[in-house]
Amino acid sequence: MIKKLLLLSIALVFSTAFSSVFAEGNISAGKAKSSNCTSCHGDDGNSMMPTFPKLAGQHAEYIEKQLFAFKNNDRNSPMMAPLAMALSKQSIEDIAAFYASNKISSNPLPVIYSDDDDEDEQVSSTDKSDDVKNLIALGNNLYRNGNLKTKVSACIACHGPFGEGNKPAAFPSLKGQHADYLIKALTDFKKDSRSNISNSMMHLIARKMTEKEIQAVSYHISMMK
Repeated sequence: MIKKLLLLSIALVFSTAFSSVFAEGNISAGKAKSSNCTSCHGDDGNSMMPTFPKLAGQHAEYIEKQLFAFKNNDRNSPMMAPLAMALSKQSIEDIAAFYASNKISSNPLPVIYSDDDDEDEQVSSTDKSDDVKNLIALGNNLYRNGNLKTKVSACIACHGPFGEGNKPAAFPSLKGQHADYLIKALTDFKKDSRSNISNSMMHLIARKMTEKEIQAVSYHISMMK
């Protein structure tokens, strides 16, 4: 009897393992199915527009989670919701697998603009360069240590020492992401406009962050490789 139960247990383990393998997305199929995504997220998931997130190198599980959130209207986005609603479960898995298989690109040093600058003109003065470096240094400290006085948690706890995220927990990889997109995402969390769930970990953290802290940690993360 014990032997039969042992064999049954082994069979169930292998059955679960194989079903998990077959549930993974198909990279080639995902590349073909991602054609509607390229205008915003780039051919390989490296968006050229800083307000749209890079998807290259992101954990497939996290991409799937977000696409299902758009599809089920659990995450607010008039742009993404219609696209996600049209995707089947298999298509979501395939697209996620494709983007996860690609390498995220690196970013240039962030540039600070002021109200006195001409539109679209980059300011490269020593003062502005020092401001960027100071913000990145502040962001590095916030990422690793948080802010004890205001009880802002350190990003490293969930997103790892190198911004690699946590695949089993579906915490996203952040390294190399556009700073502008990160600023928008954190601001959306802060203002409760990111999703229909207003008490998630990120909402609670972002509410305690100042605009300067959001900018600083976003600049730092954008430089991580």
